[in-house]
This record gives sequence, structure tokens and C-alpha cells, in this order.
Amino acid sequence: MAAVYETGNHIAQLSDGRNRRQFAEVFIEQVKKAIKGEAPWQVMQLPDIEEVGEWLSNFPDSAMRGAGMGDLSIIKEWEKTIRITPNHRIFIWSLDSDLQGYNHIP
Repeated sequence: MAAVYETGNHIAQLSDGRNRRQFAEVFIEQVKKAIKGEAPWQVMQLPDIEEVGEWLSNFPDSAMRGAGMGDLSIIKEWEKTIRITPNHRIFIWSLDSDLQGYNHIP
């Protein structure tokens, strides 16, 4: 979900209003496809209170590496997905250098 929020934030900050509208419409179309299972990626479920508590416990170490709560939440979801489906390749597709290299190959 952090990637969805961050992408939406970047789109909302585009200086050209026409581009902002165009990319916002494409964005919602792609997220809706992911929710329906029609995209090569999926939107993760929102965390429960217990998961957020775990993330908060891990945040000081994450912050010391320069990774914020958004990055930490993506990494934690990656770890959870591996636990659920260990026999599948699970990777974080990102241009963010802090998130590159998270690639589970069974």
C-alpha cells in the first residue's frame, strides 16, 4: 500500500494539470486492475494493529539505515508474502535503491 500512496502523491504533485489528470486516471485504472487480479502485481491488504506494532518496533533500526515507514512497510509485506507463498518468486520492483535487491527465488 505504501507504493500506491507514494505513487498517488507523486502524481498529485505534477506541475502540469493535464498530466496530473491523465496520470491520475491511468493510475486508478491500474490499481483497480491489481485489486481485481488483472495486473502482474497486486495490492497488499492493509495491516492489522499487531503488524503496525511490529513495524514500529523495527522502525528505529530502519530509520538508522535511512529507510522510512513506507519502505519498512513494503519490506515487511515482502517478508510476509514469502512466508505465505515460499515456493514462488517474490521481489520488490522499485527504482528506489533502498528497496532494490529484495528478491526471493525458491
